[in-house]
Amino acid sequence: MSATESAELLEVNGREVRISHPDKVVFPEPGLTKLDLVRYYVSVAEGALRGAAGRPMVLKRFVKGIDHEAFFQKRAPDKRPDWIDTATLHYARGTSAEEVVVRDAAALAWVVNLGCIDLNPHPVRAEDLDHPDELRVDLDPMPGVEWGQLVDVAFVARDVLAERGLVAWPKTSGSRGIHLLVRLEPRWDFREVRLAAETLAREVALRVPHLATARWWKEERGERVFVDFNQNAKDRTVASAYSVRPRPDARVSTPLDWEELLERRPEEFTVRTVLERFAERGDPIAGLDVSAGVLDGLLDLAAELGPVEKDADAEPLPVIEIARAETKGEALDALERWKTANPRAVEHLHPADVLVDGMRGSSSLWYRIRVNLQHVPEAQRPEQEPLLVDYDPWKGRFPGGEGAAGEAAGSGSRPGEAG
Repeated sequence: MSATESAELLEVNGREVRISHPDKVVFPEPGLTKLDLVRYYVSVAEGALRGAAGRPMVLKRFVKGIDHEAFFQKRAPDKRPDWIDTATLHYARGTSAEEVVVRDAAALAWVVNLGCIDLNPHPVRAEDLDHPDELRVDLDPMPGVEWGQLVDVAFVARDVLAERGLVAWPKTSGSRGIHLLVRLEPRWDFREVRLAAETLAREVALRVPHLATARWWKEERGERVFVDFNQNAKDRTVASAYSVRPRPDARVSTPLDWEELLERRPEEFTVRTVLERFAERGDPIAGLDVSAGVLDGLLDLAAELGPVEKDADAEPLPVIEIARAETKGEALDALERWKTANPRAVEHLHPADVLVDGMRGSSSLWYRIRVNLQHVPEAQRPEQEPLLVDYDPWKGRFPGGEGAAGEAAGSGSRPGEAG
């Protein structure tokens, strides 16, 4: 260890975990250090492990702090303790990665020391990588959606699941959304689980079309809650329960009971308040693992609803693209410049007309800004112009040196991480 490098050794469950730079401030607003974050996860380990233990995990590392983009590391570091388990995942595009599998509180402390603020496990166990044992419902509010509307949609989704023999356990996403966790018997593959999730989304949207949508294209959703079924695709992960999210207030993705969902708000749950809450009452979703159900009911409903019908005669929406940027700050700055140059159009925009997409790059997110001009009178609609920021995250990664950002942005690829 160099003279300038500080470290602290913690004993966690009989294992020694080295925490480098323990005094490094991770969350300036509440004054939380790296060591504070490690101790938080050790304190809530019983709950955090219920969502993350035994599952391959993508390491989302904030090595430069919460004000900079994280990078996604699928492959386990070569230098790791011999008690850190791994599993090899094979991805749909033909690649594979040996990913970290957290088993205990010591492993939680170890991944946090790497710069992981939140935990991003796959919905499968290391012992059976082909059959998810968790269906994940991500309720994603579009701009303009209030918390009450989100809660109403959550209760509708709970009812649909209950009618089909499944139990939903709610938690805040740690951002603006709500996650519902549904434990499954591991008997169905990813395709079937995703179909079940899409069927749930369609049924919720049919019951409350003014509140919720299953529309794939963001510009078609309006001011409604998107029931994001694609979080159940094979390569996707979401922040698990008790994950600290990279927000200035150190907000936590917190399990609630259904009555609390009506009364509480996401901003109430931070590292400090969740520590107190967990010590006082434990984990509201402690029964998750004994609630495993079957997908037969949702798959029967999928057959009843039939395939999704596409409206071939629908007119394309008047969407223009403003920027593709490496960081969210650069993208939003470009949006403000566009607004300044087009005040007459801005007067007619609804909150959901401004589309901010976090797009998955090779190892991190990049950001795309689009504007839906559907509420702007035709005569006042700005034309598509050269992008104010034109970042290509794939530049130099393909033969001939050409990037692929344009192809990815226009191909209908789902914007990256939600919630």
